Amino acid sequence: MSTLVNVVAVIAVMALVVGRQMRAQRLDTERRFWVLPLVLGGLALRDPQLIDHEHTAQSAVLLGCGLVAVLAMGSVWGWTVRLWRDADGALWARGTKATVAAWAGMVVIRFGIYETGAALHVHQAGSALLLGLAVLLLARTLVVNWRARMLEVPEEAAGPVPVRSREL
Repeated sequence: MSTLVNVVAVIAVMALVVGRQMRAQRLDTERRFWVLPLVLGGLALRDPQLIDHEHTAQSAVLLGCGLVAVLAMGSVWGWTVRLWRDADGALWARGTKATVAAWAGMVVIRFGIYETGAALHVHQAGSALLLGLAVLLLARTLVVNWRARMLEVPEEAAGPVPVRSREL
């Protein structure tokens, strides 16, 4: 894919994800949360220009630094999401102002990595953005799902425990 298509795809996914995060939504921890990151990561890894072959070492270091940064920011993002259970015991999530700050921080970090690469004359493919977004989304969802599993279900929301009758 071309760099323009990658950038447009990243912006579209980011707008969709951030927009959804800022609205309260019922959380389903059993959903296949790994599908979108897998697709984005697969598209990124297919790009032969992911690593600049004229500056292999510098390109690999920049890519690695970018992935570590998005892994950390995805984790931070997962911790900024507010989680709660309603009266029925359903799990809900909504982004906070800290979530927006985490996204803004990620944009600044990505810009810094891009500028460092430009100063070193390293070509940085748009597929690195896709791969970073895949890692970011995966890390965020893993943290949120882990936090969700740590919340206790209130006893009144758990409902009655079914009793089986025994036949003699």
